[in-house]
Amino acid sequence: MIASRHYTVEQANAALLWVTERIDRLRAAREGLNDEDARAALSDAGPSNGGGAPGRVVSEAFLEMRSALAELQEMEVVLRDLDRGLVDFPSIRGGEEVFLCWEEGEDEVGFWHELEAGYGGRRPL
Repeated sequence: MIASRHYTVEQANAALLWVTERIDRLRAAREGLNDEDARAALSDAGPSNGGGAPGRVVSEAFLEMRSALAELQEMEVVLRDLDRGLVDFPSIRGGEEVFLCWEEGEDEVGFWHELEAGYGGRRPL
């Protein structure tokens, strides 16, 4: 077993709002990390004072990203693709460990795949 926690379909569906909130936080943090102005200012000011306000933008974005990822990991929800909002929930199906698979835009968890199969191996529940 790779996971110590396993979700039923009902539990995974109940967690979707919580998962979506973390995905939104991660995307917002990524924007902070990619803020061109802040990165340029940080690069220019970094050696002398740590970057001041631009450094704070990047640092806060990094900390937010780390926090949201840690929350997902703590719940053993596997983020596969941030852009697509693709996540896997460890589960047991037919006595075997599998992943319940959900992609942002889907109303509910409706697919599963074997551990090594990935998105291409998704099958309807």
